[in-house]
Amino acid sequence: MIILSYIMLGISLAAPIGPVNAAQIEKGLRAGFLHSWVVGIGAMFADLLYMLIVFLGVSHFLEIEGVKVFLWLFGAFVLIYTGAESLKKAANEVSGARATGYNHTLTQSFWSGFLISVVNPLTILFWLGIYGSVLAKTVTLYDVNQIWLFSAAIFIGISAWDIAVAILSSTARRFVNQKAISRVSILSGICLIGFGAYFGYMGVSTLFID
Repeated sequence: MIILSYIMLGISLAAPIGPVNAAQIEKGLRAGFLHSWVVGIGAMFADLLYMLIVFLGVSHFLEIEGVKVFLWLFGAFVLIYTGAESLKKAANEVSGARATGYNHTLTQSFWSGFLISVVNPLTILFWLGIYGSVLAKTVTLYDVNQIWLFSAAIFIGISAWDIAVAILSSTARRFVNQKAISRVSILSGICLIGFGAYFGYMGVSTLFID
């Protein structure tokens, strides 16, 4: 029962619509299940990195004011750039330019998911806030092996959601044409730029207001 609750915690982390889900849906529509899933795997490696940071007790470094500003602004740059590239490519296809096919490798899909997640301050806030508080509680009740088991259950939940998104987006690919896929890419690009703008606002607010 406890394991199930941690699996649900992992699903709750992955389920809200965000930059990673947007990238997964686009990859699933364009290239199929494997590319979409690999984007999710890349994002999970970013999650693993932050989980280890919290677990090893060095998360206070991420709470330094200057570091937080850098993370917000760098995250804004990466997401706005990625979104703009998606918009540029998709707009060309919608306007009638010949599509050259999807030529990204699985390695590129992996690093796309990793980079989008690792620069996402909301990911950091989850691991520092929710996982950090959960860890503080469980460490007083369970031994280290059980804590690692609970942490693994979180990743089972994240993985389950990523697989579900990959299956749904790759299945939908069979029922839509190229222009519809391009329009979804435009929507994905707008979402990424929107998240980037929000991160930029938070970074500037932290820098000049706080």
